[in-house]
Amino acid sequence: MNRRRLLAASLLASVIFVAATQSRPGIAAPLTLEAALAHADTPHPDLQLARAQHELAEAENLLAQSLNDFRLTLDATLRTGRNPLFDDRFQPDHLIRLNARKTLYDFGRQQASTQAADQEREARGLQLLDVRAQRRIALMARYFDVLLVDMQDAADTESLATAYVGWDNAKDRQTLGQMAQWELSELEARYLETLTRRNEVRRGLREKRMALGAAMNLPGMVLDDLVDPRLTDNERELPEFEDLLTRMEAGNPRLAAQKRLLVAASQRLDSVRADNRPSVEFEAEAAAWSRDALTRDDLRAGFNLVWPLWQGGRTDARLAREQARFHELQAQHDKLRIDLRLALIELREEIQFLRGTARRNAEMNARYRDQALDKARAEYEMELKTNLGSSMAETQYAQLKRRAIEYRLALAWARLEALLGGREHLTGKAMASKQEEHK
Repeated sequence: MNRRRLLAASLLASVIFVAATQSRPGIAAPLTLEAALAHADTPHPDLQLARAQHELAEAENLLAQSLNDFRLTLDATLRTGRNPLFDDRFQPDHLIRLNARKTLYDFGRQQASTQAADQEREARGLQLLDVRAQRRIALMARYFDVLLVDMQDAADTESLATAYVGWDNAKDRQTLGQMAQWELSELEARYLETLTRRNEVRRGLREKRMALGAAMNLPGMVLDDLVDPRLTDNERELPEFEDLLTRMEAGNPRLAAQKRLLVAASQRLDSVRADNRPSVEFEAEAAAWSRDALTRDDLRAGFNLVWPLWQGGRTDARLAREQARFHELQAQHDKLRIDLRLALIELREEIQFLRGTARRNAEMNARYRDQALDKARAEYEMELKTNLGSSMAETQYAQLKRRAIEYRLALAWARLEALLGGREHLTGKAMASKQEEHK
């Protein structure tokens, strides 16, 4: 009788939950981790922001390259004037003029601006790579959140069914005078506490599924059919810290981007310093006049020397601003190196802990719970006093803990890959290819 009630309660709870959390129509196939990670490059506000910043840097680079291009100007005027040569009468003095100018040499001003813009463009491109890596980590974390809460719900549902059966059987015993009222109240309180915990987890499960949909840029989508991945990469060999540190300093996109921003700031300083230097430009002009004069040329060409001898405090102010910006970027670079080094230490220690202590503990606990469940089933079949439902719930909790360790380990490896600049830097292939190119 108890077994039938236990199975019926579990089945009823599962049916109600599946009906309540049915996802939108249109997602027929189960969602795999690889399919979720494929959305890392699909349109998303984080990715679009990084791309927009990269496009802005490309536009600034094109602008810097065009500073010394030919400048072609058309000037046309309709006017009238008077002077003593025409008896002080107003006479037409119209003109049309086509002027061409090109800076031939500016003592490094345009070159410094171009190099600064080019470094900025490369930095934004590296930041875009880092955003993509962070998007993959976010998608992976959301995916694992759904799996974990789903497993938590299954275990809590099993525990709830057990608590309900125990409370329901106790009511009959209390009616027959075989149990005190306070004992019945204790079982009821335990059942209600389990129910509250299960419903809280179930409420959070829907939120986790919607958070996964939002991370995949599918807002409002409830994804409830997920495949548990195998996570074979968790068994990779973990390099030594010094080796990882060398790879990180060579391949981390954020650090590389910060270095390029520093170079760009230095180049901008050179460009501002060149503002007080002379420049040589070529000029050619063709013009047509409605009134002839000895000082007016229809065609002319020549070279101009432009030397800004005094510009007030504008150059000094720009120089001070660029110097402050350089010092700011230098401080950010130094802080980033410290933060990345600490993050590398923490990730390596976390991977070692998860692969050693945490995984061993979880596996041992799961093995013990499996043995306890087998013992409970044997006692149940022999009609001995046992709590089979409780053993089944504890087994599911043990499996939940073991999978949680594997998910944490997979996320730690993913963060380590992003920290080093990609999977190839983790395996050392990128370092080897650079050494071959150097040879």
